[in-house]
Amino acid sequence: MQEKIRLNISGMSCASCSARIEKKLSRMEGINAVNVNLATNKAMVTYDSSQIQLEQITQAIDRLGFVASEESDENRAVGVLEDTGSKELYRLLIASIILSSPLVLSMVLMLLGINLTLLHNPYFQLILATPIQFIIGYRFYKNAFSALRGGGSNMDVLVALGTTAAYFFSLYNMSIGKTMDIYFETSALIITLILAGKYMEAISKERTTASIRALSGLQAQSARVIRDGIEMDIPIETVEVGDIIIIRPGEKIPVDGEVIEGWSSIDESMLTGESIPVEKQPGDMVTGATINKSGSLKFRASRVGGDTTLARIIKMVEEAQGTKAPIQKIADRVSGVFVPAIIGIALITFGLQYWYSGVLSTAVLSAVAVLVIACPCALGLATPTAIMVGTGVGAEKGIFIKGGEQLETACHIDTLVLDKTGTLTTGKPEVTDVKSCGSLREEEIILLAAVAEKYSEHPLGEAIYNQAVELKGEGEIPDATSFQALPGLGLTVEYDSKSILIGNRQLLKEYSIDFSQLEQQLVELENEAKTAMLVAVDGRAEGIIAVADSLRESALPAIKMLKQMGIDLYILTGDNQRTAYAIASQLGIDNVIAEVLPGDKAARVMELKNSGKRVAMVGDGINDAPALATADVGIAIGTGTDVAMETSGITLMSGDLRSIIIAIQLSCATMKHIKQNLFWAFIYNIIGVPFAALGLLSPVIAAGAMALSSVTVVSNSLRLRRFKATL
Repeated sequence: MQEKIRLNISGMSCASCSARIEKKLSRMEGINAVNVNLATNKAMVTYDSSQIQLEQITQAIDRLGFVASEESDENRAVGVLEDTGSKELYRLLIASIILSSPLVLSMVLMLLGINLTLLHNPYFQLILATPIQFIIGYRFYKNAFSALRGGGSNMDVLVALGTTAAYFFSLYNMSIGKTMDIYFETSALIITLILAGKYMEAISKERTTASIRALSGLQAQSARVIRDGIEMDIPIETVEVGDIIIIRPGEKIPVDGEVIEGWSSIDESMLTGESIPVEKQPGDMVTGATINKSGSLKFRASRVGGDTTLARIIKMVEEAQGTKAPIQKIADRVSGVFVPAIIGIALITFGLQYWYSGVLSTAVLSAVAVLVIACPCALGLATPTAIMVGTGVGAEKGIFIKGGEQLETACHIDTLVLDKTGTLTTGKPEVTDVKSCGSLREEEIILLAAVAEKYSEHPLGEAIYNQAVELKGEGEIPDATSFQALPGLGLTVEYDSKSILIGNRQLLKEYSIDFSQLEQQLVELENEAKTAMLVAVDGRAEGIIAVADSLRESALPAIKMLKQMGIDLYILTGDNQRTAYAIASQLGIDNVIAEVLPGDKAARVMELKNSGKRVAMVGDGINDAPALATADVGIAIGTGTDVAMETSGITLMSGDLRSIIIAIQLSCATMKHIKQNLFWAFIYNIIGVPFAALGLLSPVIAAGAMALSSVTVVSNSLRLRRFKATL
């Protein structure tokens, strides 16, 4: 049985740590996928519970020198909001600054030729440097020991080796009377600067989770429910499905549900990004965390706890922020061999410098500089921090991206396939024409069609049923005695000893029913972008019902911009050729794939992919789900079905098609920042390591550069928060 767990992992300090955990787990039988995120200190593991148990997974991580624990469902919504360790780092940093300041002052005064007996006393310097080295710097020794015990190495190994070498080399020189060759300030400053970098990194990482914090803060804390005829306020956690909830003007809706009484307008901007309130009346759905603006409402809770739309959004964003983009593989490959390679370079540097100069202190300091500057922290943060900020910015705009792969791929699409009904159109069609060609009157045709469509979930069927209700009344539409839906064709029912068919041309052909006398009218209606359905009773064609679905207001401007971006556009629909081409003509789309059965949509998308195109599919219905999954990127309209949203890689909550453009632009902006981050992560080492090996870089400057590299990468990712789409 496939299971997916989310683990909290403590003790990781750099990309080498996350790479070791991934490498270890991926080799274990029963584990199908593993993704370790250094930025959030979490791992996502997919495994077969019949082959391996959770305890075995956590034990394997523990043996590597880390501590792993499962994230509970109760804490999932606040998973990334846990303390990053910034408070502890702050305390250690302040203590380190206080103790190292006299050492820095003594170094400056020495350079100026000023001698103060106390500050330059080697024993005084030893007293200051020792607690920095072994108390404040204990974290580096602890993590380094854990890494080595687990058979690997990481940033802490480099820091521990470098600072220990400087400290004990100074202690040795002091013991033999060479007081001019002591470097306690070097080891102390290295630890201080690295702690400063780690602290700034922790603060910056907390800012990358701002979107999750904002989403979590939207949740109402209580709900006013009616139980046993009594109105009472209860904590949000105790609301149950079926509870009747009262909402007054200005209050926040606590959970998802269906309005049963009242009328109001709801501010859904937190969900869709659109500021205009949406009117709600009985039968409409309301969403938890949205705000009631005007009237009072009563609604029945349908989704509570972790099933609410807000909880699912938080989960989606959180999981997206824990994923990797394919480009991260570059950094992962480097991280796997980085630390051992740097240790080797440091040893070679020590040997060559000592051989060339004959001065032991020069060789030691050059080797220490190599060890300290070459920290792979920035490599591990380059991709995940950008993804965290990018997906967070998307969430604030009502665009929910499932992961790094979708975020990266969206930037490279060259073909966009759009479903028609509910995607390009509003999905709320209305009956426009009823034409009779037999013995039945138009009203009778609508009534019989409504009997057939009474329990249909298809938008066209609902339009016919609603039209009949307007004519006859809600309780006046009888039930059919039998019902059979024929995907892509229509449906057949039995009612009042009559056999009723309603559907397209192919349906009537299947039953050998002649409709030639209606063909001209069908063509005329279809040329007007209307969907025309044939109605047959007892083997005889009786008439046509035409339904029109208006285009989304955002469709035309969105299509124009997508064409300007050089993206090929296709309409993919089960509707007939003439209607599909009429819609395409209105929008300026040249490519139309019409009369496609629901089961064939995925095959058509695959054909486009096989032709070398990078395809994104946009849809909203259950019948779009296979095509959404087949596309390189599936984009679901959030106003559609849950199945479509679960299958897609990107969900547009507002239904505004211009959000597709925002998603693509956000994807490209995020990839730009990832590439910049990787550049900075690599360039620090490409330039710094040779300089350090040649003795041209002091260990203190090396430590500052190393700390700055991580801060640079995270700060560059945070610039994404200023992203603005061009529409």
